[in-house]
Amino acid sequence: MIQRTGIDKVLSGGSTGTTVTIYGWVRTSRSGKNVAFAALNDGSSVQNLQVVFDREAFGDESLAGLQAGACVCVTGTVVESSGEQAVELAARSLQVVGPVDTDFPLQKKRHGLDFLRTMPHLRSRTNTFGAVFRMSHHLSLAIHRFFDTEGFYHIHTPIITESDCEGAGETFRVTTLPAGCADFDQDYFRRKSFLSVSGQLEAEPFALSLGKVYTFGPTFRADPSDTRTHAAEFWMIEPEMAFYDLDDNIALIERFVKFCASYLSEKCAADIAFFSEHYEKGLGDRYRTLEEGFARVSYTEAISILGSTSGVFSSVPSWGDDLATEHERYLAEKHFGRPVFVTDYPASMKPFYMFMNPDGKTVAACDLLVPGVGEIVGGSQREHRLPVLTDRAVAQGLDLSVYSWYLELRRWGTAPHAGFGLGFERLLMYLSGMENIRDVIPFPRTFGKMY
Repeated sequence: MIQRTGIDKVLSGGSTGTTVTIYGWVRTSRSGKNVAFAALNDGSSVQNLQVVFDREAFGDESLAGLQAGACVCVTGTVVESSGEQAVELAARSLQVVGPVDTDFPLQKKRHGLDFLRTMPHLRSRTNTFGAVFRMSHHLSLAIHRFFDTEGFYHIHTPIITESDCEGAGETFRVTTLPAGCADFDQDYFRRKSFLSVSGQLEAEPFALSLGKVYTFGPTFRADPSDTRTHAAEFWMIEPEMAFYDLDDNIALIERFVKFCASYLSEKCAADIAFFSEHYEKGLGDRYRTLEEGFARVSYTEAISILGSTSGVFSSVPSWGDDLATEHERYLAEKHFGRPVFVTDYPASMKPFYMFMNPDGKTVAACDLLVPGVGEIVGGSQREHRLPVLTDRAVAQGLDLSVYSWYLELRRWGTAPHAGFGLGFERLLMYLSGMENIRDVIPFPRTFGKMY
């Protein structure tokens, strides 16, 4: 077995005077008159561990392997440091485990995010992306812990489906047919099939049997938008709850987001401090604001607020128009200064499964808008009345035979229920301060590019 000590353990204190073995990658190295220094990182901390080598004991030939990017094994004694760190490692032995060619691209300088996107296989070795993906890990754990505490059951919904839950037609087709062949009776599933845009429809039957369920998995959108918040492949958290109305749904969303922020504050304090220093100066304020109550406004009221602005936008939406990201951010950042729920959207702009309000014009829907990102959650009370649901599906031109099983749920023991979808990467953007979704996905797939 390979015996080693994590750098985070060494830096956390209590190891002074002990002998440890460290495996890690060289971030930087330099030589003095009598000693050489190397900064090592093993991914366990945003901080590097400084290692000090006696040049006479090791020799120049041995120390030549301390090149940026090289993987090394060092055994030594943890001692108090005279530098910025509390401790450093006085090396006794050095082994270069993985040497590095001289053209290693991550040299000692700050690299731009655009440049780092060209090498997703290496960028996690930087402080920025090490911090991003440590936070991603803990955010994933927070999601499961929250729903377990709330009495939810985790289910897996299919990635290959025949329905377009959102009804926008932005789907990736799955087929084994040769190019140019459109005879779907000869295809693998004997019908058209797509990569899932949402697990919601398949989660609803389980909510109507188990009470409260959630799915957390990949979803796909063939949306040609090339913006900082859009990706072709991303992960969604999608709970569905029986006996919930819109107000219950909104209360759950707020508890969920606050829980995730609190969990990351505890587990990722050093990484959050790093992002606050180098990327989003107000990140600490963002976490403090989350401790307050979220604002709430109807879509109609939001349109009125945006319409009262003068010279802020090139164009303002009218009732019935979708809100652009700049409008969403204005509401969250400028008008309310905190996360805000926008509710009761026009039925004409929402999918068929959303509960029709008594006014016959709007649906019991909600979006959560947050500063710095815009929308991160879309949810609604689901339509449980079969005649209304059927009429909405027909009005939107859906093939009822594809959704026959979904309609049957309203015939056989239906119940009021609700749910929401939250984009994992957008939530991570919000909680890390990163401004582009490409920088919170390990290997992003976006319009026109596979990094």
